[in-house]
Amino acid sequence: MDKLIAILAHNEELRIGACLASLPLDDAEVSATVVVNGSSDRTADIVREFEPRGVRLVEYTEPGKARSWNRFVLDEAPEADVFVFVDGDAVLAPGSVGALADCLARHPEANAAAALPLNGRSMAFYQRSMLNNQGFFGDCYALSGAFVRAMRDSGVRLPDDLVGDDSLVNALANTDLGADRDFRKGAVVQCLGAGFYCEPNPITPAGLRRQMKRMESYALRHFQNRILSDIMQNEGARMIPTRLADVYDLYLDRLRPRLNPLWFEFDRRALARIRAAA
Repeated sequence: MDKLIAILAHNEELRIGACLASLPLDDAEVSATVVVNGSSDRTADIVREFEPRGVRLVEYTEPGKARSWNRFVLDEAPEADVFVFVDGDAVLAPGSVGALADCLARHPEANAAAALPLNGRSMAFYQRSMLNNQGFFGDCYALSGAFVRAMRDSGVRLPDDLVGDDSLVNALANTDLGADRDFRKGAVVQCLGAGFYCEPNPITPAGLRRQMKRMESYALRHFQNRILSDIMQNEGARMIPTRLADVYDLYLDRLRPRLNPLWFEFDRRALARIRAAA
């Protein structure tokens, strides 16, 4: 079974080496491609050190995970039986790639398989939520080759300006590229033999700056997901726009900062970005 691992990385020089070292690069059935998008650090240089082990480097000058996901997965990647997606800052537990492939082989009706988080204070909560809602994290999940082919044939793509990929890809997998009313039990399976570790940002000035930027991105993602949820609840996947900015003006009157003091200021900044892009 051919397994293609796609590692999407943006400015991950601190963690990409550990990520790649956790992959089964000596498995003859595995190929690994790192898609470095818009990076300004040494991420690509570190990836080149793994080229003798068969790791392929693809560099895009434009940043944006969703844009890069579209370009590589839907336009350029070769055919494979299983596509495994890994974030450049994640470290996989041994055997995770094979376990994801085995899960999809045992469940041919499934479009996707999810690896579970294995660390963090909220680990147990997230694991329960994933099991109950057929969810997955962008840190590590797998799509069947048949689902990737169906997505290519359908013309459905992620909005180029979407923050992240996992929430929308998860919705598309759960609905067979349809609408929320088409949710199908068993379309996404949880793989108990696959897991990943994420290193929290250190409590240092640089680490806190990275966390602040991450929180701003999460706030923007919150509002983008509300827009996408409305589209998926009504028209469905085939009405997802090329750019969410093209439909921001239709939703501005519905979007307000959350009153939660943790999120209010980040939401306010995110809404300012949305208004500027509308």
